[in-house]
Amino acid sequence: MEIKSFNFSNAGVRNGVGLRNIGNIGRFTGYASIFFVRDSYGDVVMPGAFKRSIANFLSSGNNIKLLWQHNSSEPIGMIDIIKEDNRGLYVGGQLFLELQKAREAYLLIKRGVISGLSIGYTVNSSTLDRTSNTRKLMDLNLMEISLVTFPANHRT
Repeated sequence: MEIKSFNFSNAGVRNGVGLRNIGNIGRFTGYASIFFVRDSYGDVVMPGAFKRSIANFLSSGNNIKLLWQHNSSEPIGMIDIIKEDNRGLYVGGQLFLELQKAREAYLLIKRGVISGLSIGYTVNSSTLDRTSNTRKLMDLNLMEISLVTFPANHRT
């Protein structure tokens, strides 16, 4: 599984992307991935990359897990809104504040210590631009979304 991280800001939307709000009950919205941005791994997520994953989640009735730092033994909530728009992968979720780790994550977000969303996925289809040494991610199998300390994408 590969992971990609993107900043969010508790203070509001920075450059039009990121975590828009985290309420007193642990609800949040924001972008888990931004299209057309070359990340620190040399990858660019392309529009449509999540289309199949979104359709699979919606048809199966399964939810997307929200993890702490990509640790599958530390689920802290769930993603219950997911869609691709012209900017990227927009998500909404709920921290399960009954869980100690979710309460810790909530506090760290509110205090501005945690500032990133990150995706965990496998690649179904990609192309390599040899000129720029950039891998264009065309079709991804989204596995999970995580709150992370150190996001990989510094431009969001």
